[in-house]
Amino acid sequence: MTAADPIQSDILIHVDRLTFDGTMLFDDLNFALPAGKWTCLMGVSGVGKSTLLRLVAGLMPEETAITIKASASGLDGQIAYMAQDDLLLPWLTVFENVVLGARLRGDEFSPGRALHLLEQLDLLGSAYDLPATLSGSMRQRAALARTLMEDRPVVLMDEPFSALDTITRVRLQDLAAEMLRDRTVLLVTHDPLEAFRLADRIHVMSGRPAVLFEPIEPAGASPRDMRDPDLLAGQAELLERLTRSKAVA
Repeated sequence: MTAADPIQSDILIHVDRLTFDGTMLFDDLNFALPAGKWTCLMGVSGVGKSTLLRLVAGLMPEETAITIKASASGLDGQIAYMAQDDLLLPWLTVFENVVLGARLRGDEFSPGRALHLLEQLDLLGSAYDLPATLSGSMRQRAALARTLMEDRPVVLMDEPFSALDTITRVRLQDLAAEMLRDRTVLLVTHDPLEAFRLADRIHVMSGRPAVLFEPIEPAGASPRDMRDPDLLAGQAELLERLTRSKAVA
């Protein structure tokens, strides 16, 4: 399997148990990421969405009991992860941050592809600037370019568009939906409209330990038209579920 090959089977995830600071976040939690689709996690702050994302990314302590079944080759080297913070290295230029993963691994990479991504994200003129000179929106877009540059079949994104103005946010939702088509994506967001525009399956997480409500599965292909009445009705339904959910059962 090469980095760009899509995952052919659903990814099944089981978290046995996770306690943090004396509070049980997860206990026998099971869910699936449909292959080649966008899955969205929503819920109130503190319920464990970002923690679950880090578990799938392999960024939690090894003693945490989590089982991931994806394919015969597993998910080693197949995941790109975009955190809430941009995590740009301040001493590297934007271009150097975008290609950082390949450079650290000693892999060959296409400078032209990196520059093309920056052009699509309106960052080409800042390719050789340092992160300190960028606005928050520009830093977020640079982090997105770095994630897309990894070209992985599984992409985990934690509030990737949160620092963007509304117009830029919608445009980058469209771009991400196109560039990550046929990839298996797990997206954490607090924006119901964003979830309904992009996701094939939406889970609301609630409780202590956390549980997942039955998923909402929006009709049609993403990114969905902002003017679609079904999109607005779905947003209202999702808001109702979120209102009923809570961090502590």
